[in-house]
Amino acid sequence: MDYRATVWVNGVQVATHTGGYTAFDIDVTAALRGTGPQELIVGVEDATETAPYDAPIGKQRNNPSGIWYTSSSGIWQTVWMEPVAAAHVDRLDMTPDLATGTLRLTVRTSGTSTQRVVATAWDGDRKVGTVSGAPGGELRLPVPDPKLWTPDHPFLYGIRVTLMDGNGPVDTVSGYFGMRSVRIGTVNGQPHILLNGTFVFNLGTLDQGFWPDGLYTAPTDEALRFDLQQQKALGFNTVRKHIKVEPDRWYYWADRLGLLVWQDMPATDPGRTPDAADRAAFEDQLHTMLDQHLSHPSIIMWVPFNEGWGEYDPARIADTVKAWDPSRLVNADSGQNCCASLPDPHRGDIYDDHTYVGPGHPLPFDGRAVVDGEFGGLGLRVPGHMWFGGGFAYEMTGSAQQLTDRYVRLTTEVKRCEVECGLSGSIYTQPYDVEGEINGLLSYDRRVVKVDANRVRAVNAAVLAAAAEVGNPPPPPPGTPGLTGVGYWPLDTVDGTTTPDLSGHGHDGTLVNGPTPVAGRTGNALRFTGNQYLDTGAGILDTTGNYSVSAWVEIDQPGNGFQTAVSQDGDSGHSEFFLQ
Repeated sequence: MDYRATVWVNGVQVATHTGGYTAFDIDVTAALRGTGPQELIVGVEDATETAPYDAPIGKQRNNPSGIWYTSSSGIWQTVWMEPVAAAHVDRLDMTPDLATGTLRLTVRTSGTSTQRVVATAWDGDRKVGTVSGAPGGELRLPVPDPKLWTPDHPFLYGIRVTLMDGNGPVDTVSGYFGMRSVRIGTVNGQPHILLNGTFVFNLGTLDQGFWPDGLYTAPTDEALRFDLQQQKALGFNTVRKHIKVEPDRWYYWADRLGLLVWQDMPATDPGRTPDAADRAAFEDQLHTMLDQHLSHPSIIMWVPFNEGWGEYDPARIADTVKAWDPSRLVNADSGQNCCASLPDPHRGDIYDDHTYVGPGHPLPFDGRAVVDGEFGGLGLRVPGHMWFGGGFAYEMTGSAQQLTDRYVRLTTEVKRCEVECGLSGSIYTQPYDVEGEINGLLSYDRRVVKVDANRVRAVNAAVLAAAAEVGNPPPPPPGTPGLTGVGYWPLDTVDGTTTPDLSGHGHDGTLVNGPTPVAGRTGNALRFTGNQYLDTGAGILDTTGNYSVSAWVEIDQPGNGFQTAVSQDGDSGHSEFFLQ
């Protein structure tokens, strides 16, 4: 409910709740009459954009325009009632641990004293493992040789938990979990996002969760599923849930369909600096958001801040979030490079760049993986399927073909940056139009796919496949000029002061001033320092025509200027080319 709620049953106040993005439950037993009709009243206050109703607020505005949208108030998520035993299970907190082949399980209960819990994992009808113990403490449920959860194969185990006392079962709940890990690891000397120990490029969309008929509220559960299925069908494997928290069923479908989720915390009002009360509300609701979504395998990253919107103490907040949930990545500030962001705190696991229309080209510079957290924003007007007015986009196109052409071009550049720059992920703005912001791949009513789906799917598939090239690019084909056509010196074999030319042209190189043999990227290599170099002798390359030159180089000490790897005439300054 958004934002402050008070609940009465039969005239008795039974609960209050603050915050528009977190769930709450109430035991109404004491307020019920013995039989017959019962009266339930829910009162809500929500003065959007007025303190304290804007901490947090997300993108809700009283006067929406551009990237700000119509506000919601009151009950916008599912409400239900159910009878439970006096002693019952409230929630399962589940974290996979691939290193030990177990599921870390905490069974949250109410009304328990001497009861114990029994938990069983299932693979279909096959029992996988069982554990028992006291409720409230961490249990280790064995999952030997686990089937891993990935976007391509989102396997989910079943779990059944029974609360027992001396007379037998008191309460039983069923659910599911996925076995997967996420961390930052090194690929070809650069930090990358690793899923289950393997680099998986996070190719995603900026999903804002608005609907033309219900604003924050989707019309049906099938509609929640449809949005994610459409993005999956277009070839994306990631969704950045942008400064909104969805109903649990949305995350269920992400788990089931296989989409990696970057979960934003809804921002406070960027129009003012958050005061102490704002900060307290923000951090309390941030903690609750994490706590209520711990068990979803699809969520791999927490994003506490977007750009400079209500940002404060980013280093402390990033460290706090990591302490709350060390099993996931923390993106301290999505859009660190722009929009009134505070200075980079150098905390968390991710450095995140926003560039419109982009894409940006952030390079790894410390132990964090780099991502392009927002780019794109290409627009197309579709009459009859728009909100009000002419619409807004970061770049407007005139036809579905132009929009598709531009998307393919931008995404091809993402692929290049993935292979050459060390990029770990990219988020395109956006999967569908939202009100006046018409830069979606689909229309706001979801009835029109505005791009050529086959071409979008193909270029997205190329980006995902390119992850295998990072650190292991495909070898050049035989006969490639510059490798086997003119000269090729792998530098892995040294005979005194010479190293052979394997192109077959006999231009063996002379080693000057004694470069040192060392372990290379593949096999052996040579280390050059100071005035050491390889001399190929007489000129062997015709620089008046077309030619190409390439070299594998690792620079240990960059120095204060350009470092020359290859040139036509040494470092004299008179070469036709320098490879620097």
